[in-house]
Amino acid sequence: MPGRGSGTAVALPAGTPTTPPVSWSQLAEHAPDGLAIVDADGRFLQLNAAAVALCGRSEDDLVGVPAPFDPGDECGERVVVWPPAPGERRDFAYRTRRLPGPERATVVAFRDVTAERHRQRRVAAIARASATLTSARSVTAMLDALASEVVQADALAAVQIITFDGAGRTLQIMGSAGFRRWPDFFDRLMRCRAGGAALRMLDALDRREPVVVPNRWQTIKDDPAWEPLHTYLAELAWDSFASVPLTVRGRTEGVMNAFFAPGQSVGRATVEFLSAMAEQAAVAVDYAALLQQERALARREERQRLARDLHDSIVQQVFSVGMQAKSLGVLGGRGGPVPEASVQRIAGEIEDLSKAVLTDLRAMVHELRPATSAQLGLEEAIRALVESTGNRTGLRFDLLVGDGLAAVGSEIAEDAYRIVAEAIHNVVKHAEAATVTVRVGVRDHVLTVTVADDGRGVRAARAAEPDRSGRYGLTSMRERAERWGGTLRVRPRSGAGTSVRAVIPLPVSVPHERV
Repeated sequence: MPGRGSGTAVALPAGTPTTPPVSWSQLAEHAPDGLAIVDADGRFLQLNAAAVALCGRSEDDLVGVPAPFDPGDECGERVVVWPPAPGERRDFAYRTRRLPGPERATVVAFRDVTAERHRQRRVAAIARASATLTSARSVTAMLDALASEVVQADALAAVQIITFDGAGRTLQIMGSAGFRRWPDFFDRLMRCRAGGAALRMLDALDRREPVVVPNRWQTIKDDPAWEPLHTYLAELAWDSFASVPLTVRGRTEGVMNAFFAPGQSVGRATVEFLSAMAEQAAVAVDYAALLQQERALARREERQRLARDLHDSIVQQVFSVGMQAKSLGVLGGRGGPVPEASVQRIAGEIEDLSKAVLTDLRAMVHELRPATSAQLGLEEAIRALVESTGNRTGLRFDLLVGDGLAAVGSEIAEDAYRIVAEAIHNVVKHAEAATVTVRVGVRDHVLTVTVADDGRGVRAARAAEPDRSGRYGLTSMRERAERWGGTLRVRPRSGAGTSVRAVIPLPVSVPHERV
C-alpha cells in the first residue's frame, strides 16, 4: 500500500494508452483538481496539495479520517457534502477509479462546487416560491413556505417575514421558519424598544434598503434592553442578522429578517438572494391585500343587494300582512256579525303572505351562510371573523394558524368555523374579556381549534347570569365536534378566563390499488 509522502509508483487506471509507472508526486503535481487515495475502508491515505486546500484541514488531520466519497462508485460524477469545520459545509463533485492490487485502494478526483450548488438551490427556492403564490390557500401559508425556502437554500438559522396589518399601523409576523411563534412577540419587542434597544429592521423600513449587522446576537445578548426577548432569541444558534424591506408598487409592506448561523458570511450574493425572496414575499402580501379589497367590495355589493331584496319582497309582504290584519280589526270593530267568507278570505291571504315571507327569509339565510373551505378557506374565514369582531367590539385578538388546513374538507371546515364563531360569540356576550387567543392547525391528521379569553371565567359568568347557564351554545359546539368523532372541552384558565378546545380527527384517504 502506498504511504504518505513516498515515491511509490501508482499504476494508471485501465484503458490508459501508455503504461509506464507514474509516481504519486508526479501525478499530484499535474492534477488540475483535488486528488486523493482512499483505502478499502473509505479512509484518506494520501492527498495532493489541491485536495488538502479543498478539505480545509491540514494533511496530518486528514490522513486516516473517513472520506465522504463512495469508493465503490465508478458510474460518473456525484456530489457529496464535506464539513471543513462545525457549522460549515462544502459540496464536492467527484469521480473514482479503483486501483489494481490487493490493497483495493481507490483514487478520487474531486472539485469544489459549493458556489454552483448554492446558486442552484437559490434559483430553485425562488422558483418554488413563485409557484407557491399560485397554489397556497392563504397569505400565511405562502409566507411560511417562502421563509422555509430561504432557510433551506442558505442553511440559515431562522427567517421572519413581518408585515403591516390591514390598517398599516402595527407590524405582525406573517411568515416564519426556525423560531417558534410567540403570541406576545411584538409586545416584548416594544418593551425592548422602550428600554432603548435599537431595532435595526426599522432602519430597513425607513431606508427602504437592506441592513446587515454582523455579530448581532453577541450585541443583543449583552444588552439588558433586550432582556424581554433573550429567551426567544436564544432558542437557536445564530450570529449575524440582515433585514430586507418588502417593497411593491412603491410601497414598503414590511421586512424579511434573516438570522445567520455562526460562521456564515453575509456577502453581496446573499443579500441579492434575500432581496429576490423579499420581492416574492411583497408580491404575496400585495396579492392578499388586493384579494381582501375585492372581498370587501363584494360584501358591500351583497349588502346592497340584500337591502333591495328585503325592500322589494319581504318588506312589501310584511306590509301587506299588516294591512290584512288591520282589515280584520276593522271587521271586528263594527259591532255586528263578521262575515265568515271575509274572515276566511283575509286569513287565507295572511297565511299565503306569511309562507312567502318565510320562504324568502330561508333563502336569504342560506345565502348568508359564511363561506369557509368552499370559497375563502377555513383560515381566511376565521381571520375575517376575528377582524370584524375586533373592529366591532374592541376586543384584541391573537390568531395563530398552523399548517395543514388545506387538508380539511369543506364540511369539517364548516363545523370548525361554527365552533370558533360560537365560542367568540360567548366571549363577547358573557366573558367581559380584553384579549382572545384563537389557535387552529392540523397535526398528525387531527384538527385542533382553541378559543381562549382572559375574562371572568365560565363559572363566574354562569353565576352572574344563572338564567343563561344552559344557553352558551355548548351543546351545538359539542355536537359539531362529535359528529366527526371529535371532542370539545371547556375549561377555566389558570389565573382568569376560559378555554374552549375542539379536537377533530381528519379522515385519512387510502389510495385504491388497481386490480
